[in-house]
Amino acid sequence: MNMVDRKDISTLEDVIWLVDTFYGKVREDDLLADIFNERIQDRWPQHLQKMYTFWQTLLLNEHTYFGGPFPPHATLPVEKPHFDRWLKLFFETLEESFEGPVTEEARWRANRMAEMFQYKIELIRERQGQDY
Repeated sequence: MNMVDRKDISTLEDVIWLVDTFYGKVREDDLLADIFNERIQDRWPQHLQKMYTFWQTLLLNEHTYFGGPFPPHATLPVEKPHFDRWLKLFFETLEESFEGPVTEEARWRANRMAEMFQYKIELIRERQGQDY
């Protein structure tokens, strides 16, 4: 897909492309790669599969994801710059190939999720007296 072929996210194939392309960037990013690779290690296929179902549930209203998205992230050594980079890469990936209402929904949800995760991680650290 490229800028010329931009369309809205409407199928599972679109979700898979978004997730694979985005996490391909994350895995090569100077700031994020080590954190993700350290946590996920050799379980990338399982992680990607879980992300397909997560975004399929959120964006296509096809309920294939079950679970809580926050707990696996609760102890990651991340701060605002990590969330900012995550969002930058996600938004960049969206803009490369998609446009439309579902694409805007993906942008909104990613933004809210980053805000919520960052807030909850900071709260946990405050309660535990930790600083990263």
